Formats: sequence, structure tokens, C-alpha cells
Amino acid sequence: MKRLFLLIFLISIITSCNNTQIEKQKTEIEAANKLPISKTIVDSITLSTKHNPNFIIGDLDGDELSDSIKIVLNKNISKYGLKVIFGNKKVMYLGLGKDILGQGFDDLDWVGIFEKAPKGEVYFNNVSEEGDLMTEDQVKESDKIKLPNDGIFIHQAEACGGGVIYLKNGEFEWIQQD
Repeated sequence: MKRLFLLIFLISIITSCNNTQIEKQKTEIEAANKLPISKTIVDSITLSTKHNPNFIIGDLDGDELSDSIKIVLNKNISKYGLKVIFGNKKVMYLGLGKDILGQGFDDLDWVGIFEKAPKGEVYFNNVSEEGDLMTEDQVKESDKIKLPNDGIFIHQAEACGGGVIYLKNGEFEWIQQD
């Protein structure tokens, strides 16, 4: 009888810990997307096998701890996004069926180049409001952005389109790159 009670007790502890971890991930995803997300979505996110590389390391928030950025897939809806695991263990998601930084897309299936954009590099939106490509000399100095920390460079392979994602005041921002 004691063994049965002990076995039931251990199973309930293990189940409780697993549910707590899933609930924590669910809360992190909800906070990142500011929209409710179900537990099944957390369970359906896996590392992309389509993209190579599918992860990079950098310091996005400037805390001198390595952050891991992974391209992941939401298997339920077949949409890709980014999972950012900060050195302090905070997790944020971009994409996976949710609009990415107001850019009009919610899927990173198209990404062919996935690299770290190094701290200190200067970037600028190189597409005018009319849709024309601009050279560096056509951009005002005040519109050029020197990355305060590492960023994420994503681009279509052998085509136009992409950008740099970086943190500014704790929020992700987008710099359009052709």
C-alpha cells in the first residue's frame, strides 16, 4: 500500500512539473506575440530542417551573454519563424503565423540567408516609399542605424528582399534591405 501511494505521488509530481514547464513556454509565447496561444502550438514548434544554418549565436540585448536565435517551424500550420533564447533564459518568438514587425508577412519559409548582423555595423532602409532602391549616399545620415548590439540578417537567397532585425529599447525593429 505504501509503495502504491509513493508511486502515485511520484507520478503526480512528474506530471505537475511537465505541465508547469509547458505553461511557462505558453506564457512566454503569449507575451512575445501579445496574443493568446494554445498549448498545442508550443508542442508543435520544432527546429527547422529546411534552413541551413538554422541557428546563430549573438548578443542581441547587449548583456554580454550569448543569445541563441533559431529558425523554427510550427508544424500545425507549416509556418516558420524565429525563436530567440536570450542568455538570461527569456524566450521570444517572431513569425510562426503572426505578423513579423508590421512587415506584412508571418512566415520565414523564404529565408535563404540567415546570419548575425554584427554590433557596430551601419544599416539603413534601402527602399524608398515609392519602392525604389536607394544607395547609401541617397540616405540621410540621421536615417542610418549603427547597430547597438548584434542583430539578425535575413534575406532571400539569389533574390531581392530581406532585412535586419535588432533590439531597440527592448523591442524588435526592422531595417529593410532591398
